[in-house]
Amino acid sequence: MPNRFDEDSSALKARLLEMGRLASGMIRSTIAALMRRDRSLVREVLEVESRMDAFQREVDNEVLRLIAVYTPVARNLRELLMATRINGELERIGDQAATICYTYQNLHLLDEPPVKPLEDLPRMAVLAEQMLHEALHAFVAGSAEESVAVIQADNEVDRLNDLIFQELLAFMTTDVRQSRRALGLILAARGFERVADHAVNIAEDVVFIVRGEDIRHVACL
Repeated sequence: MPNRFDEDSSALKARLLEMGRLASGMIRSTIAALMRRDRSLVREVLEVESRMDAFQREVDNEVLRLIAVYTPVARNLRELLMATRINGELERIGDQAATICYTYQNLHLLDEPPVKPLEDLPRMAVLAEQMLHEALHAFVAGSAEESVAVIQADNEVDRLNDLIFQELLAFMTTDVRQSRRALGLILAARGFERVADHAVNIAEDVVFIVRGEDIRHVACL
């Protein structure tokens, strides 16, 4: 494969990393908006979402161009095909952040204090962002081992999501006046759990690039 392909492939990775930085910032702003009850952060997240959509179109078009120009094979082809999947996962992370922010707005979560101290939910957000960061690092480094670590980290996010659901369900059943705010936090937690799932999908794509193995839906790695 000519050196020009390597240059174009590196440029493509740089675009994906820029998308990743935008997605990470959206995650941070989304949880900070709730913690601070800051509507300006919600507006920032919703504005960035349109940039993510534009990035997705650009990356997909560039992948098609590279395939047409270089007709890659083996790992080079896997990298390009997985780049489109990673691209989609990053765009969906942006969608999740925007959906959480819409939940804040629709259920008026920024108008009053939360029904319980926000401890587990910020932890979920931090873990999800960390998983995204590490999945993208694994992509750049071509490390299947780092990818597996990301996949395993999802267990803690799932645990926190279940814990938040059970605690807030108890609030809803004992005091119906808390239902709206409790439901909002449940939906936010589900959103951050899905962000972590998208990071897992990226990690699985990296394993496919490196090993040529499809490990999706495999219980044990």
